[in-house]
Amino acid sequence: MHLSQHHAIINESVRWWDRKAAGYAKQPIADMAAYEQKLAQTRAYLKPQSRVLEFGCGTGSTALAHAPYVAHIDATDSSGNMIAIAREKAKQAAITNVTFTQASLAEVAARPTRYDVVLGLNVVHLMNDWEESIRQAHSLLKPGGVFVSSTACIARAPLWMRLLLPLGGTLGLIPKVVVFTHEALTAAMTDAGFQLRTNAMINHHGMTAFMIGQREKD
Repeated sequence: MHLSQHHAIINESVRWWDRKAAGYAKQPIADMAAYEQKLAQTRAYLKPQSRVLEFGCGTGSTALAHAPYVAHIDATDSSGNMIAIAREKAKQAAITNVTFTQASLAEVAARPTRYDVVLGLNVVHLMNDWEESIRQAHSLLKPGGVFVSSTACIARAPLWMRLLLPLGGTLGLIPKVVVFTHEALTAAMTDAGFQLRTNAMINHHGMTAFMIGQREKD
């Protein structure tokens, strides 16, 4: 893919999320039990001194939920409208240890800051260069740090879903979803250098993989 095509895809995605931000912020969590389970498993790796990055943070709900357990969270999203809503949420909740910034993962990875924990929740399957995003997450971690991800793996979903999701993405009804298997995602994590501490399919009919991968300690 040419660089210009890559940028066009990214810009199209950003415009889509900018249009949907207000409605997205009002949507209830689809599976609250699974969400709370993932929060709890993530917090086993959070410490009062932890510095955390969440990329693809959306309207900031998860970053704000984890804020009391860590020193600071850098939460980023490519959508400026999503970030504006997240900042307002933080202001209303009087939470001051989360910084919301409009930025892509590639832009964040180019910076020198490294983190104890990186979160990529419900976002990797929306990234055309999803394998590169996993490598970038690894590069952003301090030695021994962990990458927590929740990722849709729809390659073995029912046929109707595998047909409708790409069509919905093409028509602009839903974000474009990249199709891959749980096995491919697992391989990408280990190829990037992660030791998997958690690897479970826990919600949405067994199509969402919750993984916690640890970078090796020096």
